[in-house]
Amino acid sequence: MIREQVKSAQIESMKAGDKERLAAVRLILAKLKDRDIELRTASNVPDDDAVVVEVLQKMVKQRRESIDMFKSGGRDELAAKEQAELDVIASFLPQQLTEEETKARIEDIKAEVGAQSVKDMGKVMAVLKERHGSVIDMSKASGLVKAALV
Repeated sequence: MIREQVKSAQIESMKAGDKERLAAVRLILAKLKDRDIELRTASNVPDDDAVVVEVLQKMVKQRRESIDMFKSGGRDELAAKEQAELDVIASFLPQQLTEEETKARIEDIKAEVGAQSVKDMGKVMAVLKERHGSVIDMSKASGLVKAALV
């Protein structure tokens, strides 16, 4: 379970005295705790690994956006800090599909649902997220689906 890996990484970071990694791991654990609190009132609770992957993917997306903003603002030291956090967060995510593998999955789903134009993008994205959401960066997949349906 990914959650257990994060908890053990916290202990390892404390023992090693790696303050930057420890801070990033604590951020992950805090976000997971927030998400757990949100799910207390949910009628159907998803699998724990699915929840953890969802939280990690949101954190990765936020870090990437922050890095872009910091670099465009000339704040390379802050961008480097965000990149370090991004590296720690990404280390807990399952291995992501390559762009070629993602395109292959999109083509399979496109044929399966009979998608013809950009109007069918929602159908393809829904199936793609349901089947491969944990191993595909959905923001990048959106552009690939759009390109496949043009």
